[in-house]
Amino acid sequence: MLPKTDWAQLIPHAGMMCLLDAVLAWDERTIHAVSAGHARADNPLRGEHGLHAVHLAEYGAQAMAVHGALLARARGSETVRPGRLVSLRDVQLFEEYVDRLDGHLDVHAECLYADDGGAQYAFRVEHRGRLLASGRAAVIHPSR
Repeated sequence: MLPKTDWAQLIPHAGMMCLLDAVLAWDERTIHAVSAGHARADNPLRGEHGLHAVHLAEYGAQAMAVHGALLARARGSETVRPGRLVSLRDVQLFEEYVDRLDGHLDVHAECLYADDGGAQYAFRVEHRGRLLASGRAAVIHPSR
């Protein structure tokens, strides 16, 4: 397990917007992270009625960012590489609000394609083995 203190400085998300708590496992293609912040009243994505499941796409996108950063670090780079989320596809939501769920969320992402210009991932977010959201996301790395 990799606690947030191990990788948080590698991604651009800071403070309360760093939504993931730890990485349970990762390899060249996949990552499995967890988060318990979905239930917090001060979650920065929370609206008047709670944390809508559509925001689970951001959890998936952050898992992508952490995965890319861990891969870069494994290759010898410690610098944060800016990325821009450019598309979400085939997003499916299986719950309307998720802030009432106890415990933690399991956030999975799988790299489908990556090069110097960007990456595409499939993601899914689960609670106690039940699928809450899934989809695909694409990020580009703008030239500096």
